[in-house]
Amino acid sequence: MEQKNDNLKIILDEASNLSLNQIRRLLKNMPASEIAHALESSPPKQRNLLFSLLKTEEEGDVLFELGEEIQQDLVSNISNDELTKAVKELELDEIVDILQNLPRERMQNILSNMSMVDRQRIEMGLTFRDDTAGGLLNTDVISVRPNNTINEVINYLRDQGDLPENTDKIFVVNNDNEYLGQLLISVIITSDPSMIVREIMETEISPIDIDLSDKEVAVIFERNNLISSSVIDKEGKLIGRITIDDVVDVIREDADQNLLGMAGVAEDTFAPPGRAAKTRVFWLGLNLITAFIAASAISIFQDIIDKIVYLAVLMPIVASMGGVAATQTLTIVLRGLTLEQINTSNIGWLFKRELAVSILNGIVLSALVGLVTYLWFNDKIISFLISFALIINLISSVIAGILVPLILRKFKQDPAIGGSVVVTTVTDVIGFISFLGLATIFLI
Repeated sequence: MEQKNDNLKIILDEASNLSLNQIRRLLKNMPASEIAHALESSPPKQRNLLFSLLKTEEEGDVLFELGEEIQQDLVSNISNDELTKAVKELELDEIVDILQNLPRERMQNILSNMSMVDRQRIEMGLTFRDDTAGGLLNTDVISVRPNNTINEVINYLRDQGDLPENTDKIFVVNNDNEYLGQLLISVIITSDPSMIVREIMETEISPIDIDLSDKEVAVIFERNNLISSSVIDKEGKLIGRITIDDVVDVIREDADQNLLGMAGVAEDTFAPPGRAAKTRVFWLGLNLITAFIAASAISIFQDIIDKIVYLAVLMPIVASMGGVAATQTLTIVLRGLTLEQINTSNIGWLFKRELAVSILNGIVLSALVGLVTYLWFNDKIISFLISFALIINLISSVIAGILVPLILRKFKQDPAIGGSVVVTTVTDVIGFISFLGLATIFLI
């Protein structure tokens, strides 16, 4: 492992003046995941060079490990014949992940160059949405009948040669291929060879439905510590399995989306300036609109700001504190939604908890802000007003931080992407209105 990491560092080091043959030898000794990391960590020109040094049979594994944007860029630069050969040895879900992002005409061209069996398998996989269990499944399942003896099962497994990766269990089906249960490899090894499969198979673990969302699949794997699980269609027939490596990819991608989404960014780290600007401009524009909304709230109180100038000095404190508090609550809610920990039965408790936290923090922070304001401006009324406005805004931050992501999800929008912009606007506007509104009432 240390040698592989050294190879990665050497390749990524711009100061290492290596020949193409030297780089090719380094790549040969690296796993696909490390090569993919090297590509994702390289600017476009260097990335294309590194990929061109790979053998065709290595390209498929590397392409699957890459993020969608970089994957599409590299695929667009290779021929259909090369791509067909590159993905030939991949598993079904891996091939589908790569081909489903191609233009339809090109995808059909590649499928036409495959064998009838491979084409039918891939076309079946392409019918499933990529964010469902169907988009994750592999068809490399091993199944037996309930009336087989353990000795027959062992002989059957030996005849298979190499078992598919992450095979910790096989599945039991009837003559119509309907799922009946599962049989752990460890149980097969330790059981009496004369026993019947029906006697020792497990039936309490439910198979995964083909239309279940990938996030729900990830939760099932986490809660049950699964390595693999069967997948059935609407008729209850076994059509494939999902393995832990695919679930890890789902978890990683979801984490990346949430992290980037909160900043309104969704791009390759080394994307060209034009493309990066295009992906960011929408959220910057939306933020500009919200800034004008906050500014319009301030303009309502222009007269009192003109009369008492130091209100302009103090009002960003209220808005900023509310924005930070709202982001904290928003983060808690987003995490709960992602892990499916939040539901109708506990959202009320969470709201009360966050409200209590905001009130406690509001009391402590408002006292501190009020004291500093009094020492700064020597004005008891202003000190009281900013303290009270801060408490109001911290309470509003809880309401925004909880309701905004729930409302966005209700309308099938990603709360991680738009949530931070909306809650910040809400706390800014309420912060300005509460502080300047109170100042208007008590100082004029």
